[in-house]
Amino acid sequence: MKLFRVWAIARKEFIHIVRDPRSLGMAIAIPMLLLVLFGFALTLDVDNVPVVVWDQSGTHDSREFVSQFAGSHYFNIRAYVRSYREVERAIDSGQALAAVIVPSDFADQILAGRDVPVQMIVDGSDANTATIAMGYARVVAFIYSQQVALREVQRVGGKTLAAPIEVRPRVWYNPDMESRNYIIPGLIAVIMMVIAALLTSLTVAREWERGTMEQLISTPVRGPELIMGKLLPYFAIGMLDVLLAVLMGEFIFHVPLRGNVALLFGMAGIFLAGALSLGMMISIVTKSQLLASQLAMVLTFLPSFLLSGFMYAISNMPRPLQIITHLIPARYFIALLKGLYLKGIGLEILAMEAGLLAAFGVVVMTVANMKFKKKVAI
Repeated sequence: MKLFRVWAIARKEFIHIVRDPRSLGMAIAIPMLLLVLFGFALTLDVDNVPVVVWDQSGTHDSREFVSQFAGSHYFNIRAYVRSYREVERAIDSGQALAAVIVPSDFADQILAGRDVPVQMIVDGSDANTATIAMGYARVVAFIYSQQVALREVQRVGGKTLAAPIEVRPRVWYNPDMESRNYIIPGLIAVIMMVIAALLTSLTVAREWERGTMEQLISTPVRGPELIMGKLLPYFAIGMLDVLLAVLMGEFIFHVPLRGNVALLFGMAGIFLAGALSLGMMISIVTKSQLLASQLAMVLTFLPSFLLSGFMYAISNMPRPLQIITHLIPARYFIALLKGLYLKGIGLEILAMEAGLLAAFGVVVMTVANMKFKKKVAI
């Protein structure tokens, strides 16, 4: 491989990128735009669940119970209603996700020391949010029940009763439980995978469609030199995108980066090389820009978004899908990014993910070189 030939092809591709503002915009602006849109719009936090309350009791005890919901940042009391018809209207209109209905004999049952059934109606059309909201409501009811029980013991026994077990939870790596802290690293991997493969999927196919591939074939440039020269400009742009994404994560989304920055960019370089090679292989095989771009989206976006562990836990997937996820390179890069960002760990723990990511890049690059034939098809 002659380096001056590689540089000549890279210079040609770079000039094409600079002269084509659409390609340059796709390479730099679109990843940043996607990161901003997904970063602010995509969240798994369930806070301020809108609820309506029907307090049939109207007593001090019932108001104290309702205040437990009002004082929690997990719930937002939107209105107080007086009938099931109003409850139904509030949930159907989207004004509330849930309704808390306190029975009329609430205070009497509390005073008698009996269990009080409090009804909670939840909109199950959003199953995930509804499940979390019901969990929050159980915690609120449990805390209030403990307070009532302790007051009763103090009234009867005249002494303070301490809880026999005190749980002191401590959350590691993401103490504020912000979903943004693990969504942003995953987004970087998914967006880089899609954009990198999409950009290089057009390179060789464009040469065939414009008729310039014949000119390149007539030169002494060899196949590996052509592929490497076309990859280099996009690799540089991809690393610039990674830098901008890391800076946005730090200063816009305030995601902590606890790991080694050099290791982060090193792993990003390996991942980009594999993603760019995948796009190049697609371009070589299809020889059509339209087909290459469509195939690149199918092979990168959907698997990276759905099967990489970015949005859905791999352990919860069916066993066949869990096996398929081992073929998704974004799975390993997301694991690397989350480990570096949140845990600050290095290759002593993430060596297998780094090795598999490198193996993917080598395999795809090798296949791309094998598929490229320096001759005009008849």
